[in-house]
Amino acid sequence: MEEIIPPAQITLVPAGWRDVGELKTLEKISFGRHAWPLIDLLAVLMAPGIIRIKACCDNRMAGFIAGEKRSDGSGWITTIAVMPAYRKQGIATLLIDTCEKQLNTKLYKLCVMVENQGAIKLYQKLGYRKTDLWEDYYGKGEHAILMVKRQARLEKLNGL
Repeated sequence: MEEIIPPAQITLVPAGWRDVGELKTLEKISFGRHAWPLIDLLAVLMAPGIIRIKACCDNRMAGFIAGEKRSDGSGWITTIAVMPAYRKQGIATLLIDTCEKQLNTKLYKLCVMVENQGAIKLYQKLGYRKTDLWEDYYGKGEHAILMVKRQARLEKLNGL
């Protein structure tokens, strides 16, 4: 896999509870009425065992990702978002790659709204494949696609 180099002005740092205001704004802008409620944002920023990384530019949050290792050994990307002004600059790819490395599993999962074709294309480019449809996951008539990436498969391909 090629090394991902962030835009010069972007730095990745761990996120914490003090980032709740910026994360709430990012969630609202990115997900609208599907944004996580405050209690879930606090949980993702404070619960043990969760990888939480923010992409910063000029000391402001440009993007955020959270992931966790599940009891079955898989790594779940629980949320990822990038501020509109910073999209299509490689930040989401950098966040996903960094989170996957920290989770260090052989299987990664995430879910995405069926309508979010831009995100689906990015995830496919990064090796994720559609594996299931979760009907009404985001609400009545709002379905999610479960996407999975198998690290062993990538390691095998890299060995060719």
